[in-house]
Amino acid sequence: MESLFDEAAQEAERAQAPLAVRMRPRTLDEVAGQRHLLGPGTPLRRLVEGDASMSLFLWGPPGTGKTTLAYVVAGVTKRRFVEISAVSAGVKEVRAAIEEARRAAAMTGRQTVLFVDEVHRFNKAQQDALLPAVENRWVTFIGATTENPFFSVVSPLLSRSLLLTLEPLAEEDLRGVLERALADERGLAGRVRPAGAALDHLVRLAGGDARRALTYLEAAALLVEDGREITVEVLERAADKAAVRYDRQGDQHYDVISAFIKSMRGSDVDAALHYLARMIEAGEDPRFIARRIVIFASEDVGMADPTCLQTAVATAQAVALIGLPEGRINLAHAVVHCALAPKSNAVVKAIGAAIEDVRRGGIGQVPPHLRDGHHPGAAKLGHGVGYRYPHDAPHGVVRQQYLPDPLAGRAYYEPTGHGAEARISERWSRIRALLRPPG
Repeated sequence: MESLFDEAAQEAERAQAPLAVRMRPRTLDEVAGQRHLLGPGTPLRRLVEGDASMSLFLWGPPGTGKTTLAYVVAGVTKRRFVEISAVSAGVKEVRAAIEEARRAAAMTGRQTVLFVDEVHRFNKAQQDALLPAVENRWVTFIGATTENPFFSVVSPLLSRSLLLTLEPLAEEDLRGVLERALADERGLAGRVRPAGAALDHLVRLAGGDARRALTYLEAAALLVEDGREITVEVLERAADKAAVRYDRQGDQHYDVISAFIKSMRGSDVDAALHYLARMIEAGEDPRFIARRIVIFASEDVGMADPTCLQTAVATAQAVALIGLPEGRINLAHAVVHCALAPKSNAVVKAIGAAIEDVRRGGIGQVPPHLRDGHHPGAAKLGHGVGYRYPHDAPHGVVRQQYLPDPLAGRAYYEPTGHGAEARISERWSRIRALLRPPG
C-alpha cells in the first residue's frame, strides 16, 4: 500500500510541476540543440553510455539545458540525483551530501550525481570542499554556471573536470521544444494550438532560452480555453511583452539596424538606445549588435575618440561572456559612449583610398633602403643601404621616402578637427611636412 501511495503522490507532484519541468528530456536524444556535445563519439555521450565516473562543468546562458543534462546523466546511468544550490548551501551542506553519497554507495552500490547549480557563487572554501569527492570519485560531480569558469572556479577543481560549453538554442530547436510541449501528454496534450505567427513570435521572445519559451507558453495556455488558439495578443498578455514588429531575415532587421547606426552617427543617444531596446526585445543576437558597435567605433568615431574602440571591443567580450539579460547593460554602455563621442570618418576614408590605389595598380617597388637587409648578400643588392633609424633622431622622425616612387607624396589619412583627432591633425601636419617637404 505504501508503494502505491508513494507512486500516486509522485504522479500528482509531476502533474503540478511547471511545464518546463514536466517536459524535461529523459534521454540524450531528447535534448534540444547542443549537437556539438551530444553527437556520436562526443566525450559526454561516451562518458554517459560507458557509465563511467566523471566530473563536469556545464557553462552556458540560462535555459540552454544545464540542469536538464544533469538529470539526464543521472537517469541514463541509474544514479541517485542530489541537487545543491550554491546560492543557499555552505560547506556543511556540501560535506553532508558527499558523506550521504558515500554511505549510499557502500550500502547499495548505487553511485550519486551531485549537481551544484550556479557553482560560480561558491567561494574558494566551498569549492575546496568538493575536491576530495571529485579526486576520489565518490560522486559524479556536475557544476552548472553562467559565468566563465576560468575566472570563477578554482584551478584544482577545474583541472579535474571536463568543461562543456552550451550554446543558446537555435530557432528551429526552440520551435521543436514548443511543438513537443503542445502535443506531448506530459505537456499540453493538444488542448491548445498556436495561431498564425504566434509560435514564431514566442520563439523570438524566448531569445534562445528553452525554459523561458515553455514558461511563456504555459502562461498563455492558462489564458485560453481548451481547443482554442493562442494568438500573438494572448502571448503579449502572458509574457507582459508587446510584440515587436521585427523579422531578423526581413526588411525590419535591416531598417532597425540602419536606424541604430545612423542614430549613433548623428549623436542622438536617446534614439540609439530606443533601437537597441527594439533589437533586444525582438530577440536579436546580442553578439551581432556588439559586432556592429565595434565596426562603428572605427568607422564613424575613429581617432576622434580612440577609447571608443576599446569600449566597443570590451563590450563584445562582455556580451560573449555573460549573454543576456545582463549583457544589455554592456551594450547600452557602448552605445552611449559611441553616440556621444566626437565623430570622424577619416580612418575609413584613409584605408578606402589606399585600397583603391592598390587595386588600380598603384603599387611600385619597395624603396631599396626599406627592404630587408638581414639576409646574406642583401648589402650587395643595396637592400637596407641608406636607411635612417628614426630612434637616433632627436624627435624620433627623419626625412626619408617610405612610399613607392609612383605614390610619392600621396596622402591618405586626413584627420579632422574633432575631439582628440584635432591634436593628431596638428602633429600629423608637422610630421608630414618633415617627411615630405613641399616640392
